[in-house]
Amino acid sequence: MRRILINRARDKGRLKRGGNRRRIYLEQIEVATDVPDESLLDIDDCITRLTAEHPVCATFVKLRFFAGLTINEAAAAVGISTSTAKRQWAFARAWLYDAMRPQAESTNA
Repeated sequence: MRRILINRARDKGRLKRGGNRRRIYLEQIEVATDVPDESLLDIDDCITRLTAEHPVCATFVKLRFFAGLTINEAAAAVGISTSTAKRQWAFARAWLYDAMRPQAESTNA
């Protein structure tokens, strides 16, 4: 019986059996639901263009904006360091800001 219990305890720690995964309750996750529909469509269009030019940045924006992950969580999900994630986030925010400005503003500047 001891061996059975020990093997069961070891199996729970293996990746095949769940490993060190944490349970996440979807009810606790806040997503971008309070954004007006027009803005959401504009953001989606800009993210589509960003994906064509910089796919990793676009993935990072999706994780931050739509999934509500922190910079550290999104960096872990993408598989990059936190410092690289901060640079990617700063670049993506600047890129999206520029892309979402009305055309009249960007031609006057």
